[in-house]
Amino acid sequence: MNKIKFGVIGTNFITDWVIAGGRQDERFELASVCSRHPETAKAFAARHQIPHTFTSLEEMAASPLIDAVYIATPNYLHAEQSIFCMDHGKHVLCEKPLASNAREVREMIAAAERNGVTFMEAMKPTLTPNFRALRDNLDRVGVVRRYFASYCQYSSRYDKFKEGIVLNAFNPQLSNGAIMDIGIYTIYPMVVLFGRPQRIDASGVVLSSGADGQGAVNFQYDGMNATVLYSKIANSSLPTEIQGEEGNLMLDRINTIGRVEFIPRQQPNSGKETPATAEDLSAVTDKDEYYYEIKEFIDLIGAGKPESEINSWQHSLITLEIIDEIRRQLGVVYPADK
Repeated sequence: MNKIKFGVIGTNFITDWVIAGGRQDERFELASVCSRHPETAKAFAARHQIPHTFTSLEEMAASPLIDAVYIATPNYLHAEQSIFCMDHGKHVLCEKPLASNAREVREMIAAAERNGVTFMEAMKPTLTPNFRALRDNLDRVGVVRRYFASYCQYSSRYDKFKEGIVLNAFNPQLSNGAIMDIGIYTIYPMVVLFGRPQRIDASGVVLSSGADGQGAVNFQYDGMNATVLYSKIANSSLPTEIQGEEGNLMLDRINTIGRVEFIPRQQPNSGKETPATAEDLSAVTDKDEYYYEIKEFIDLIGAGKPESEINSWQHSLITLEIIDEIRRQLGVVYPADK
């Protein structure tokens, strides 16, 4: 068993979660952490028992201490840091969203190709056993007529925003906003399942900072429609549903899929409808939800494959092209777009 020595760039709570999931894979070895601030790097290293710290990305990328990096810095840094690390021969697992826009994604893909390294977006839901259960049972709904997904979560940082304090979550200078933070969770699975839509119609609320607070987007596919709702300024408990002519597939949450159900179409019975019984398709697992993206990434490195079939370069690119168009319709512009 060959261990993959990881360096992490970024010390936020998501990095904590990814490390916890990664350590459930025996091939995952956490070798170093990089932060601009020495005190932050040392504190993070002490909390996670990381042997090496860096305050320079250049030093980490050039170091033989690591084989791969996990990048969880602000969105606007993803492309620059990923390309730099790949140009130094490191495999890159980059947190979602992969970049600020589709142009940057193309540049990242080109860097992976010219350096012969593995490169993947850390979009966790699509790699979990429950998403596999969804994909394996998709044909049971017959002809698909609609995809609906909702992820609306009132941000703890929105209260500060209303007080006049703009934190990172609502700062477009960092390529942040609702679509990048949580809206992407509704769109990426749609792309994996159904590909590129034919038409996009978006509406939403753009905040005074220039970042989007929420949005509603309708997509047209051949023979089917899709609708996604996302928000960082209001809550929702709506599930995700795939509607077909022979039944429906229901997910409790699109970002963290805990339950998958198949509900067959109700059949007429002497003029009365017999209630359909939901079939639980949920996978049973003892693994952390972040384990699966680490496992996929390490599997790819071990097999010498540059990209995932699920979290593929094309799926990531199409998703950012969709988000670019949504932002264009809403009037949300990032410095990285220029």
